Amino acid sequence: MRDERMVKLAKNLVNYSLELKPKERVWIETRGFPVLEMAKEMITQVTKKGAIPFWYYNDDSLNRRWLLECNEDQLKSLAEFHLSMMKMVDAFVSFRGGDNAFDLGDVPEEKMKQYMTLYYKPVHLEERVKHKKWVVLRYPTNSFAQLAETSQEAFEDFYFEVCNFDYAKMSKAMDPLSELMSQTDKVRIVGPGTDLSFSIKGIPNVKCDGKLNIPDGEVFTAPVRSSVNEHISYNTPSIHDGVLYDGVRFEFKDGKIVDAKATVNQDKMIKLLNTDEGARYIGEFAFGIHPGIKKPMKDTLFDEKIFGSIHLTPGNAYDEADNGNKSAIHWDLVLIQTKEYGGGEIYFDDVLIRKDGIFVHPKLKDVLSEETLKSY
Repeated sequence: MRDERMVKLAKNLVNYSLELKPKERVWIETRGFPVLEMAKEMITQVTKKGAIPFWYYNDDSLNRRWLLECNEDQLKSLAEFHLSMMKMVDAFVSFRGGDNAFDLGDVPEEKMKQYMTLYYKPVHLEERVKHKKWVVLRYPTNSFAQLAETSQEAFEDFYFEVCNFDYAKMSKAMDPLSELMSQTDKVRIVGPGTDLSFSIKGIPNVKCDGKLNIPDGEVFTAPVRSSVNEHISYNTPSIHDGVLYDGVRFEFKDGKIVDAKATVNQDKMIKLLNTDEGARYIGEFAFGIHPGIKKPMKDTLFDEKIFGSIHLTPGNAYDEADNGNKSAIHWDLVLIQTKEYGGGEIYFDDVLIRKDGIFVHPKLKDVLSEETLKSY
């Protein structure tokens, strides 16, 4: 029996997120066997729209076997092939639901660096992100539910609720925050283990309202590259390329991470930050505002949208909010500032705008309150 929540999600992706038109070509990437039913529904809705679907099965367990054995020339060859495919399509959608979030955990760091530099950067960061309509989703597998520490049935209910949110209404609610960020020079973030300052003057900001990632719900910009100073302590675990990191703390001087510590996998973190010069500079600063996402579940697409959070990202800056930082990595690290996670304050030009995860600025406190957003 078809799950009507899948039908609704596929229709939203086709009509709202990707805004597909007849005869457009759509690359549908399926990661993991549990995602096949969702992929079938997406193929159905794309075809009904008059667009042309192309589907491709992928899985990190397959990628692991490839990465353990391939050489540099083989990586370049695969990148060339997939880049040619990406250039042929108008849109890209990826449903990600592998059985094991740690499939890539034992791939050597040098090989992962090669993969990010030779494959992921040209195919995805430079071609897909810059030139295509695209959207990326996780899928509520049993392993994902385990990471979220809940039952699969309860997690499915949560997943479809937050993914089928009315993002058009959320987009309008983001307008005052976007406007205020456009008028701001100095940002200061204060909390347990955190006192960080930087400028966002002259850097555009972008509303993330269901067009690229699902679930969505953030407004992002980037710091002026050399302006970040002092320190930040993140309180959310992060899985990046199959490796779990936790207890991450950065010290900055003139934009650069000059000291980095982690309570879990510090040595691997240092190697990640040494990927290239840009990996030690910040490429994104964002507010998470999705009212249905309250706690971390070790998945970036969800955790970076947590209501009352921010993320400050080492690595590549997006073209839409470009501070000039370039890197093969883009590592979203999340700091939750609600009372349950230690609280904290954010100031714009020395004016308090958010306290303990709640917007208190007069232009924001009503439109971006949890109650208002939940009413959508």
